[in-house]
Amino acid sequence: MAEAKTQKTTASVPAFLKKAAKGDRLADCQQIVKIMEKATGAKAVMWGTAIVGFDTYGVVYADGHTEDWPLVAFSPRSTSLVLYMARRYPKYEALAKRLGKHKQAGGCLHVKSLADVDVKVLTELVNESVKARKAKK
Repeated sequence: MAEAKTQKTTASVPAFLKKAAKGDRLADCQQIVKIMEKATGAKAVMWGTAIVGFDTYGVVYADGHTEDWPLVAFSPRSTSLVLYMARRYPKYEALAKRLGKHKQAGGCLHVKSLADVDVKVLTELVNESVKARKAKK
C-alpha cells in the first residue's frame, strides 16, 4: 500500500503565502485562511509544498486503507486560487450558482480573485463543506 504523496508538513504557512502571492492575491489568501480557520476551528497547516489545509478527515481508498486529508484546503496556483472542499452535499449546487465567477474542475473550485465572487456565499460553501465532511468522520 502506497502512502499518499501529499502529507502534512511543518513549513510556515505565512512564509509560503508571502512567497506564492503578492498584493491583492496575498490579501485574498489571508482572507481564505481566516474563513477556513473559523469554519474548522483549526489553524492552517502546510500540506506538501503548495497546499494550505485545515483539520483532517480520513479518506478511504479502494484497497481499504485510510489516509488523512484536510477537511478544507486551498492553493494559490498561477492561474487561480484552488479550493479543495466537499461538493456532494444538498446545498452545494444552489450556493455555487450564487457564488459568482468561478470554475469547477477535478473536485475543486477555482476562483481568480475574491473580487470575482460573493465572499459571504464562499464562506457558506466552506462552512457547509466542513459540516458535510465532519458528518462522515
